[in-house]
Amino acid sequence: MARRSRQQAERRGRLAERYAAIWLQLKTYSILAHRVKLPTGEIDLIAQRSETLAFIEVKQRPSLDLAQSAVPDAGWRRISRTAELWVGRRPQLQQLEWRYDLVAITPWALPRHFQDYWRP
Repeated sequence: MARRSRQQAERRGRLAERYAAIWLQLKTYSILAHRVKLPTGEIDLIAQRSETLAFIEVKQRPSLDLAQSAVPDAGWRRISRTAELWVGRRPQLQQLEWRYDLVAITPWALPRHFQDYWRP
């Protein structure tokens, strides 16, 4: 039963990430990567708009407050380490500005994009 519940949560998470990616593209972001997994951690989406790279965590929760509080500082630090490793492998992107964003997905509402949500 726990395995099935975990699989359902994984499917919901992937759907939320796709929804967030479409939303960001409508806001003129280019999606550079989905579900980046490195030894240091995972990043849901990496997007670029103009001269800025956004490392984006997507959270689907029943309320906006729950989505905003779903990532502890330790999680953001893992995302930051993963971002450093990912960009380190792409010299052409190293001159861009970086920021860490959150996209909150809640029922019956458009996604909420919080730019520069966390800073290392």
